Amino acid sequence: MGYMDVYNEWLSNPYFDEATKEELRAIKDDENEIKERFYTNLAFGTAGLRGILGAGINRMNIYVVRRATQGLANYILKQGREHNSVAIAYDSRRMSPEFADESARVLAANGITAYKFESLRPTPELSFAVRELGCIAGINITASHNPPEYNGYKVYWEDGAQFTPPHDAGVTKEVLAIEDLSTVKTMSASDAKAAGLYKVIGADIDDKYIAALKKQVKNQDVIDKMQKDITIVYTPLHGTGNIPARRLLHELGFENVYVVPEQELPDGNFPTVSYPNPEAKEAFELGLALGKEKNADLILATDPDADRLGCYVKDKDGEYHVLTGNMSGCLLCEYTLSQIAAKEGIPEDGAVISSIVTTNMVAAIAKAYGAQFIEVLTGFKWIGREVLKEEQTGKGTYLFGLEESYGCLIGTHARDKDAIVATMALCEAACYYKAQGKTMWDAMIDLYEKYGYYLDSIKSVTMKGIEGLNKIASILETLRKEAPASIGGYKVLSARDYQTGKIKNLETGEETETGLPESNVLYYDLEDDAWVCVRPSGTEPKIKFYYGVKGTSLENAQELSAKMGDSIQELLDSMM
Repeated sequence: MGYMDVYNEWLSNPYFDEATKEELRAIKDDENEIKERFYTNLAFGTAGLRGILGAGINRMNIYVVRRATQGLANYILKQGREHNSVAIAYDSRRMSPEFADESARVLAANGITAYKFESLRPTPELSFAVRELGCIAGINITASHNPPEYNGYKVYWEDGAQFTPPHDAGVTKEVLAIEDLSTVKTMSASDAKAAGLYKVIGADIDDKYIAALKKQVKNQDVIDKMQKDITIVYTPLHGTGNIPARRLLHELGFENVYVVPEQELPDGNFPTVSYPNPEAKEAFELGLALGKEKNADLILATDPDADRLGCYVKDKDGEYHVLTGNMSGCLLCEYTLSQIAAKEGIPEDGAVISSIVTTNMVAAIAKAYGAQFIEVLTGFKWIGREVLKEEQTGKGTYLFGLEESYGCLIGTHARDKDAIVATMALCEAACYYKAQGKTMWDAMIDLYEKYGYYLDSIKSVTMKGIEGLNKIASILETLRKEAPASIGGYKVLSARDYQTGKIKNLETGEETETGLPESNVLYYDLEDDAWVCVRPSGTEPKIKFYYGVKGTSLENAQELSAKMGDSIQELLDSMM
């Protein structure tokens, strides 16, 4: 059927509720809007669903969520297990509670026990709950840091990580096989609860999650010594981090913790920011104002589902400096490894894991401590997969994992990035360095002096709608056909194409294997430890150019990075 046929089907089919039909009648004279909503199904990708809220097969709504859950249920039942259960969490976004409830009722109608959190919880706690409850899968209703009009549906497997092959393809196949949305099974919440298939969870899992985080403290003695001298400003950006982050810091003994009042309570409209992303400068405007008032050592922000952490730190002159995800991640990697090395020694099979678009500094840190460095595709699920491999084979000891998108994981209590444990660790590290008379900015400069002035950045271009998707595909195809000889004044040494699985040495023409799963990503290794990576966003209508340089000073690195950014823009303009 064409998009107009599907639109009319939604208007005439009694399965769809009156509010949905009323929304669709309101756009009857806007053919382009009808096309955008109905020309294709909202993509069920390797992380699940993410899209704009609204009626239509290309939007996030209860019918699309039901279909996704039925597909997941069908896949679970084909695994042939006697008892199946799924943990469900949700964030503060609009329709999140409703989508979580719909998911639970579809699972129950399929004979699968749903463990749904009583109220909003952070993403890492969902990951923790999947394993704690022995679930075969997990569902998290969140659009992470996307704008307010978005929501999403992430699927986790029994290891607590977002699903990877073969489960991602298996669930996707089952979802796409459902063509008639009215065939999805569901039941009332009261009937599901009476049957013991819809169970509400909360405080018990919270307590176990917080206890697991406390086990990652490396120096409680330094917290006890310095916590009165450390001042922390924190904002959950209207999301899920408020209660767990404050509880954890309080129980560890931190006294001077101030929460940005305007951003403290959950609100899916995110009224104080246009984009609830701790990577964005505007997310810190209120936090910085409060930080200056309180003379805070750290100003921290978690995104709505509390898997990403942004940070500003103060130097000795009282000036605040932003830490990118690469910077804070490397600070925490260095601190974690240094403390493990000092207390029990780095295990012979110890491993640090990061994504291919993360700074090269992390590889240098791992090497300095004698740890193995493992590189994976973008997406924390691949880091989770390495942790699972270590558990299954008995080879490898996970030490630290990070990706550039403001996410890291200390410990293996979860298999996704965890901004709550990162908040705890940054505050602990601040105590550790302050006991030595250093600020966290001093610690960052020490890191640069030790390993080199690595500076990494990203240039994202948004291309919405059908035309945007086609343009993104065209840019990648152009680059795939012929790698540039130089970028930003750096000679391109090799080109990695993760779609074909080949690495080509541009000087010799020799080809080797990437050794990683297939992905629509291009990566260029440049001279002087510089690099560029190009990939379409998996969660937004964007094409992203990641790049990194290594300078002789912070100023030099900034100059090199700016030149690289300009060169990438010129390259992009030539293909637009």
